[in-house]
Amino acid sequence: MNETPQEYSQRILNYAGSQDPMRVLAATPKKLSALLRGLKPAARRKRPAPGKWSIGEIVAHLSEVELVVGWRIRFILEKSGSPIQAMDQDVWARNSRYEKMDTRLALDAFRAQRAVNLRLLKLLTPEMKERYGIHSERGKESVAHIARLYAGHDLNHLGQIERIRKAAPARR
Repeated sequence: MNETPQEYSQRILNYAGSQDPMRVLAATPKKLSALLRGLKPAARRKRPAPGKWSIGEIVAHLSEVELVVGWRIRFILEKSGSPIQAMDQDVWARNSRYEKMDTRLALDAFRAQRAVNLRLLKLLTPEMKERYGIHSERGKESVAHIARLYAGHDLNHLGQIERIRKAAPARR
């Protein structure tokens, strides 16, 4: 998909719509676990099409993105207005060898980091949620905006996993 960073943000935000981002973020680990239940390792590694991530690769991506999000939020809280570097998800996938990552390990890491990040978000004052960073591609992003963005990001990837499972139910 060829889109600008602003088009990407809008597409991702649209997944969550008017849903409470904290509820979406809190529900994702359980939904992700349910989607993985019963899948054999081979089914987790099977790519739905050339150049498309497998279910396991999506879980690895979610795990690493959770680290990035947590770091960005903490960096912004330290100094509002800080520059935030974009990440190239394809480079991260290659460097971390997502295709070889143990899906259970990635899921456990995601769940643990998400719990820590949710705890932090729940403790923030309204003023703290408005602190912001300057994303190198998307511009000004407040902590509150980041929470909304990553709620949509979760829903996007949960939907991908659901579609992969439905397209190949015999591979369980």
